Amino acid sequence: MTENESINNEHSDKTAESSNKPKRSPEEIKEEIIEVLQTIYDPEIPIDIWNLGLIYRLEVSEDGEVDIDMTVTAPGCPVIDALQREVAARVGQVEGVTTGTVRVVWRPPWTPDRATPEGKSALAAMGVPVNID
Repeated sequence: MTENESINNEHSDKTAESSNKPKRSPEEIKEEIIEVLQTIYDPEIPIDIWNLGLIYRLEVSEDGEVDIDMTVTAPGCPVIDALQREVAARVGQVEGVTTGTVRVVWRPPWTPDRATPEGKSALAAMGVPVNID
């Protein structure tokens, strides 16, 4: 089983303080994190992990702490550790993120119905049976 992967951004607060930039809201940070997650692809299905529905929970606190629960399409996925590390590293580069954790969860199991409408359309185009909302 995969351990939690830490998110660290040692430049976030220093950059904001030195440039006198206003602090980013959790909503702004979350929006950028989603954009980043949409650039990370499942290695077996050519759809990004956000639209595929692999991110079960994404929370950002007022102080920039990020907590992510994610899964994979199959428990035996050989790249789960690498994918988890990539998510932590890429999210840690987002301005305003200070720290956090990426956890791999197995419940509920992933199904194509967890995908976003865009993800469901892409899955359907690949021949995967899915309920399009």
